[in-house]
Amino acid sequence: MAADQPHDSHQVPTSVATALRELDGPVCAYVYDPGVLRARVGELRRALPGVTVCYAVKANGHPAIVGAAAEACDGLEVASGGELALAEAAGARRIVFGGPAKTDAELSYALRLSTSADVTVNVESVHELRRLSLLAQRAGSTATITLRVNRADAGLPGTHAMTGAPTPFGVAEAQLPEAVALARSLPGLDLAGWHLHAVSNNLDAAAHSAFLAEALRWSAATSRRLGVPLRTVNAGGGFGVDYTGGAVFALDELRVSVPDRVELVVEPGRWLAADAGWYAAEVLDLKHTHGRWFAVLRGGTHHFRLPAAWGYDHPFTVLPVDRWDYPWPRPEVAGVAVDAVGELCTPRDVLCRGRHVARLRVGDLLVFGRTGAYGWDISHHGFLRHPAPAFLVL
Repeated sequence: MAADQPHDSHQVPTSVATALRELDGPVCAYVYDPGVLRARVGELRRALPGVTVCYAVKANGHPAIVGAAAEACDGLEVASGGELALAEAAGARRIVFGGPAKTDAELSYALRLSTSADVTVNVESVHELRRLSLLAQRAGSTATITLRVNRADAGLPGTHAMTGAPTPFGVAEAQLPEAVALARSLPGLDLAGWHLHAVSNNLDAAAHSAFLAEALRWSAATSRRLGVPLRTVNAGGGFGVDYTGGAVFALDELRVSVPDRVELVVEPGRWLAADAGWYAAEVLDLKHTHGRWFAVLRGGTHHFRLPAAWGYDHPFTVLPVDRWDYPWPRPEVAGVAVDAVGELCTPRDVLCRGRHVARLRVGDLLVFGRTGAYGWDISHHGFLRHPAPAFLVL
């Protein structure tokens, strides 16, 4: 599937359907295909030749996905000690460590990993600069860093603004001279450039192309003004995915000219991993109340929280299952709209509302495509203590 073609999340690949039908019921599972992620990385490299690609592990930290990303990408972007451990286990050659609340233990871990991998720490504050300098001196090492900058203007459309607004991310642009002076005065720190991640889930590739060009221009001008030899510009991620419509992040509109002796880093997560995953849940019951049909699932938002968190309806496909073990007629509906709801004791446990089904029976599976990013990883797994889904890797 070409990355600049609309994704048909209503089709369940044969390999996915076969894997799901082999499970014992009641079925609840994620299916991951690392090959989809590898293909996406290849498409991005062809669109942005010479740009350093680091997979954002927060999108999906399953070891099979992280391992595939470590092989296909230049490196991994992590935001916790747990993700540092995933990167180490995957044998990542390059690690970019970000996040606004790094502990001393996590910073020390990153310093230890720098003996076997190329590690850059995206520093978020002057206090973090001082702590990292102290830890590096104690370890007898030097930390390569970029300063994360909360610029005055985010510069991009998207669902979540990280900069250009009051957020806890980065050093305010107006405070940058003070932070740079401190970074250059402290021992054990090697300031390589800037981290400028701005938004999450931007669907306008032409706007993203302009953002990359502006990030390079701003970085060069700021480096000259503050006397920083510029080696790295980290533009972060933000490549978007449309879960409900036909909009695409069009790679043919994404282009950039990188100056000599400057490394441009991008950190996509969602765009690389979303289409590499499917979430499936068996229909345990069909109910009609107050004029609406409900498909009650073995699963729900404790496994796939994104639709509830973002307030949208995630499309699904009905995967028929012929087996029926009960001695009474199988409940079914046809030609109606159903709400796909989960097993939790809350009316907010809804994955999709009002989706038309030609036919749906108790025991069939609902398969939600495009769930390989920000699915299981952001969900409240422990609520009500239901069993976790199975995880299948193709």
